[in-house]
Amino acid sequence: MFRIEVDNLGWIDMRKDNCEDLCLHGYVTVYIGKRKLAYKATVSATALYLLKSLTEDHIIYKDNQMLPCCGFCLIADDKLENVVISGCPNGIDWSVLHKGETVQLILEDGSETVLSLYEYKQEVFQFVDKIEKFYKFSLPRILPTDEFDRNGYIAFWNEWHRRRTEK
Repeated sequence: MFRIEVDNLGWIDMRKDNCEDLCLHGYVTVYIGKRKLAYKATVSATALYLLKSLTEDHIIYKDNQMLPCCGFCLIADDKLENVVISGCPNGIDWSVLHKGETVQLILEDGSETVLSLYEYKQEVFQFVDKIEKFYKFSLPRILPTDEFDRNGYIAFWNEWHRRRTEK
């Protein structure tokens, strides 16, 4: 079983109108097998990591956490197609391994859950779509004047939309 839920969505200071905050936060509860993981995370980063995990393996603690505490630095590639998100070392992580048409989720304690790629994808999409909907119904973000930060944010959404629409 794999299920991911989120509530209490908001900006870091929890103000409804903080248009300069680019990272969305929320309380995430993940059910993997018989385990329940819960964390107040940067859910915008979580959503992109989940999208990446649809086509790429994710090895626990080898990259950013699936539920990161923060993701305060968005580093764009030259073409603004992909982004690397940097944050602090705090968060909750698990591995996602692809084996044909299945996905194996492995937790820190070694427990494993296997589900179809289709089921995994559907759960990821419902989470990702909920996060994007919050952005769409929020006041528009004010992009940074600094080119590095602005490009990071643009690349973030470019990668998000490309991965969300991939078959």
